[in-house]
Amino acid sequence: MVPVPHMRAAAQLPLPPDFRAGDILAFHARDREALAEQVGPATLRKGLWWRGQPVCLQVDFSPGQAQVQWQLADRDPALAAQAAQDILPLVRRMLGLAQDVAAFEARFADHPLLGPVLQRQAGLRVPVAGTPFEALAWAIMGQQISVAAAVSLRRRLIVAADLRHDSGLYCHPHADQVLALGLERLRAAGLSQAKAQSLHAVAEGVQSGALPLDAWAAAPQLPAAQIAQALLAIKGIGPWTVSYTLLRGFGWLDGSLHGDVVVRRGIAQLQQADVDQVRAQAWLAPFAPWRALVAAHLWAMQAVNA
Repeated sequence: MVPVPHMRAAAQLPLPPDFRAGDILAFHARDREALAEQVGPATLRKGLWWRGQPVCLQVDFSPGQAQVQWQLADRDPALAAQAAQDILPLVRRMLGLAQDVAAFEARFADHPLLGPVLQRQAGLRVPVAGTPFEALAWAIMGQQISVAAAVSLRRRLIVAADLRHDSGLYCHPHADQVLALGLERLRAAGLSQAKAQSLHAVAEGVQSGALPLDAWAAAPQLPAAQIAQALLAIKGIGPWTVSYTLLRGFGWLDGSLHGDVVVRRGIAQLQQADVDQVRAQAWLAPFAPWRALVAAHLWAMQAVNA
């Protein structure tokens, strides 16, 4: 039998003149084994689990535009039309194109401490994960451990779920696949009991509809307070996990990441003084509604991929 070729489609997205493609590529290059993401000098290839099937997404960056291509295994014309509606907004969110960084930079250009940082890092946007669930899973796995350790956990979770596109790229599991793994296999993938239980509870919330992450992401106005309240009700999820998820999963720029050790280190570097969580929270407060974007600048300032 002759294999049926993939359904391929492509589109172009305009990029602002100051777009920093390198930030996007660096974010997706955290796992050097490149199981679910492959990064080239100006290209990102990522496996996505979309509507029950694997998708190979490719974004090629050039000055002023991004060429977006995707491959579906299913050749159903209705699905192809739906992919065109879903994938471009998803890529726009991943690239941070809706983030009003120009207004932020203009507002704080003269800030005595942050202003010089913004000048050096002009155009910085926050790279966003492929799905809100992927960001939330990363935030749970990354609690109180190093980035390298979190990358290792994420890789083991992806391998355990074993969702692959024909191109060879793995896809990050969604809630259904996490529930199918169960607590024992989550523990076998290296998650602590507490993290496995939190991730499992989140997956149950998504499946039951109590955590409609994708619907929240598609809402005209992000219900950040509602999302925070729902997540904080889950055992093992605290303010840092919520703020990080809102940032990396939804592109919401106003979470106060004062609980992040690298953010506190960055503030201390700017102030030339010791900074605890209380002082970090107070220092970040005047930057609302861009406190999480400030955190991203502090991460970048220290050359740390969070």
